[in-house]
Amino acid sequence: MTREGAGMPRKPVRGGMLWALVFCLCGVVSLAETGERKPRRQAAAEPPPIESVLLMEAETGAILYAKDIHKQRAPASMVKMMVMLIVMEKVRAGELHLSDIITASAHASKMGGSQIYLREGETFTLEELMKAIAIGSANDACVAVAEHISGTVEGFLDLMNERAKALNLRDSHFATVHGLPPSNGGPGDLTSAHDMALLARELIKYPEILLWGSIKEDSLRDGKFVLTNTNKLVYHFSGVDGIKTGFHRDAGFNVTATAQRDGWRLIAVVMGAPSSTVRFDEAKRLLAMGFNGFRKVVLARKDAPVGPEIVVSGSTIRKIRAVAQDDLSVVVKKGMEKQLVLDVQVPATLPAPAHRGQEIGEVRVKQHEQTLAKTAAIVPEEIPKVGLMWRLFGRVSR
Repeated sequence: MTREGAGMPRKPVRGGMLWALVFCLCGVVSLAETGERKPRRQAAAEPPPIESVLLMEAETGAILYAKDIHKQRAPASMVKMMVMLIVMEKVRAGELHLSDIITASAHASKMGGSQIYLREGETFTLEELMKAIAIGSANDACVAVAEHISGTVEGFLDLMNERAKALNLRDSHFATVHGLPPSNGGPGDLTSAHDMALLARELIKYPEILLWGSIKEDSLRDGKFVLTNTNKLVYHFSGVDGIKTGFHRDAGFNVTATAQRDGWRLIAVVMGAPSSTVRFDEAKRLLAMGFNGFRKVVLARKDAPVGPEIVVSGSTIRKIRAVAQDDLSVVVKKGMEKQLVLDVQVPATLPAPAHRGQEIGEVRVKQHEQTLAKTAAIVPEEIPKVGLMWRLFGRVSR
């Protein structure tokens, strides 16, 4: 006898009625669970709220996927990409050397956020500080480098904004060298996914950037300070070798990532993700979509012959074939490669003289009569004009 029924007589219950009651209750429970689970599946399928994303093929600049790519957002530490670009351009120009010694100022030693905890008067090579920026996103290293190059952070900011203008980064304005939010209520850094992709295209021209960007872990101060790469994609996506993450509360979670597979390179930008996990998952999704769903097709190589033979008049050289001024490649969805046509427009004859590199026509890649890419058709060599004696003796092909 149960406690609820103690002291009270129990009426007999037939077995059939008892089983019917059990089945009814199970059916109600089952329907209730089904009704709850369905909206849960719908909620799980909704994409995470991300402000802007972009996927670009690095060589051609072809945009393969885009969402609000010109929306201005705070880049946070992705600002450091411009710092790294200016440094590497000056290194290539011979104005700086990676072996240069940089001394930390009092100002550099007082930076907050991610840092290597520079002490005033402490010295590092430029290469060591660049690793600290590229791998560990060190704010104090950015300040030390900026002061070394321009004397003041303000002077270096002028360089950053001048370079942004030269690169046609129309959505960008840099207010800091590190990406921290303004502490005095003033204007902060602004950029867009589009501008970050363009900046990345410039930055990947420097092998050192990709080398540092691919390092998972390094160290400074004779191994006493460990640098851990903030870009976790280097651990989880094959081919990733850069470039920069960024985060603060107002910016959300950002990343500009690049990866190379099978001889071609993609750039993915994610801005304003709600978490670090979402940021990296979206970047992986974009890169995987690009490598799995598209194909880069090279239809002409720089200095390779294109088009029919051209008859040359007035020279000892009788015939030439034009060559492509640049590589000519396009990115298309897989399965569409056979739709591409190489259209070469050059003259049937060419009078001498003509000079190496002289434009004489155009090479186009077409798909259903739409031009996808083009480059110039140029003269491959010097073509001298002969004198009257050659003409009189018929030694020139007419």
